[in-house]
Amino acid sequence: MNKTLIALSYAASLLAFASCGKKEDEKAAGPPPATPVTLVAAKATDAVYYDEYPATVVAINNVELRSQVAGFITQIFFKEGEVVQKGKTLYEIDRRKYQAAYQQALAGLASTRATVQNAKVNLDRYQRLAQQDAIAKQIVDNASTAYATAQAQVAVAQANVAAARTDLDYSLIKAPFTGRIGISQVRLGSQVSPGSTLLNTISGEDPMGVDFVITESDLSRFADLQRQAGGKDDSTFRLELPDGSRYTQPGKILAIDRGVNQGTGTVQIRVQFTNPDRKLKDGMSTVLSVLNRQSGRRIVVPYKAVVEQMGENFVFIAGDSSKAYQRKVELGPRLRDQIVVMNGIKEGDKVVTEGLQRLRDGGQIQVGTPAQAQAGGSAPAAAGAK
Repeated sequence: MNKTLIALSYAASLLAFASCGKKEDEKAAGPPPATPVTLVAAKATDAVYYDEYPATVVAINNVELRSQVAGFITQIFFKEGEVVQKGKTLYEIDRRKYQAAYQQALAGLASTRATVQNAKVNLDRYQRLAQQDAIAKQIVDNASTAYATAQAQVAVAQANVAAARTDLDYSLIKAPFTGRIGISQVRLGSQVSPGSTLLNTISGEDPMGVDFVITESDLSRFADLQRQAGGKDDSTFRLELPDGSRYTQPGKILAIDRGVNQGTGTVQIRVQFTNPDRKLKDGMSTVLSVLNRQSGRRIVVPYKAVVEQMGENFVFIAGDSSKAYQRKVELGPRLRDQIVVMNGIKEGDKVVTEGLQRLRDGGQIQVGTPAQAQAGGSAPAAAGAK
């Protein structure tokens, strides 16, 4: 029994001694050291930024040339790829049968007019005889009917002339507007069919359109942009060419499609650009930048100051007591190595940019060198410490 009591007393003494030693060690260790950090003041600046959309250049005036009459190509009057003026003759289809048909229609019209004249002479003669009661009234009526019928035949003959003249005109394919013509799809001697054979394509080059799509949620924004007057110095729309160069001409919204695509929830927009130097080509792939309406005087901080946690964004702000406090922020677009902060901090706040790895909300900080901040090591002794 005495041995048991002695053993228990000895164990209790050891436990008390260990507990006392632990407390002494914790007291000697003190609070965790301050984390070296680098601070940058949040500043307000004119943040101008753009939303980018993949886009395609399209010719506003673009027409496929097809023949309205059948026949063989007998003449080609242009050089492929050149600019042709409105009304210029481009192709000739064998015109001989159309010229013959036109002449035949003219002859038919002349014959019908002669018939009308003869019917008029007979009607006048019978009417004079009827006044003398020297002819039956039925003969006069027949002559009147023949005259009216002959007059109607004139209208038919005139329509035949017009149709023959139209076919003759269609045998010459002319440019509907001034534009650049492509590579001919037919050659001399090729047979063409009305409405089905593609001869060529002609496209207007100034102005040009740029097509892109937006989500339906942005529709009101672009409707507002369409109502803006714009001008030669307007920078709402910027166009980047395939070689990476910037197109210098201003743009304006030409059209917003009539409805929303139910399959994709998007709306097509067409922006018009002048094209005096013919740099824009039909079908060219470009990137269209549209000025974001949130541009303006905004707070910006270095992008590396932002910490993302579970889908939310935070920054550390240095307080007056040498502590850093976490602030939830709402971010805007990124501007190279800076990022716009829409809400959460104000101008002049000291934002931690280096030393974030070991920093916690309310943790002690000390402004150190970038190397110390990146290492996240122990802070040097504060000035004046002994």
